[in-house]
Amino acid sequence: MNLQYISDGEGETTGVFIPIKEWNKLRKKITDIELELDDIPDWHEDVVRERLVGYEKNPGSALDFDDTLDEIEKLL
Repeated sequence: MNLQYISDGEGETTGVFIPIKEWNKLRKKITDIELELDDIPDWHEDVVRERLVGYEKNPGSALDFDDTLDEIEKLL
């Protein structure tokens, strides 16, 4: 298999690129792979949609991810 690894600026592997021919071979071998890709529950999609509507109404209410993570880590 001819995989290409994707790395960030620090050299840490962050992903894998699979050529389409290889992907199609995998899809034939692993019959449930499509189910795994599309297995997002409806309730989860509904929650995300609701949150997007809330954000669009008040974008200033969003928290910065890094700042929020720092605050959580202080509490641990």
